[in-house]
Amino acid sequence: MHDQQTSPDPVMETITRAVGQWQESGDSASARERLLTLWAEIGVTGDAFHRCILAHYLADLYDDPAEALIWDIRALDAADAVPAQGVGGVQHGFNIASFRPSLYLNIADNLRQLGSFTAAVAHLDAATHDMHLLAEDAYGGLIRDGMKQVGQAITRGDCSRLGQSPASDSR
Repeated sequence: MHDQQTSPDPVMETITRAVGQWQESGDSASARERLLTLWAEIGVTGDAFHRCILAHYLADLYDDPAEALIWDIRALDAADAVPAQGVGGVQHGFNIASFRPSLYLNIADNLRQLGSFTAAVAHLDAATHDMHLLAEDAYGGLIRDGMKQVGQAITRGDCSRLGQSPASDSR
């Protein structure tokens, strides 16, 4: 058995710093600016894992559901492009497949806020289909609770913001 050194990932470090500063200060504009600069550096053909995580956080930095939807779709598209490396598609110590329910949930919630209930239900169904990928932990519980909240809001025909992103504990 040999020890495998993990080299620092400067892209993930930049994302983590920007998101951490946003969570501490509440300054979404500065965090968005830093992450948009990073997005421009990576480009639309850059590393799919990085694009997925970056787009996911950028979506959280927009209050407008149409703008958030654009970034959530980019995150899902990038997740689909992440190569299945290692066991279960684990890359950078993260299983991208287990992230899919969250991505679908966020898209469903944005569509719901925009009044597109049929499309929102389709994405909530896609999240439900991938629920088996979630662990029985706090994150899995967060996503399951978010799905319940968004589903109930769809049933009520409610387009209002639910307070925080249903799949994020970052707001």
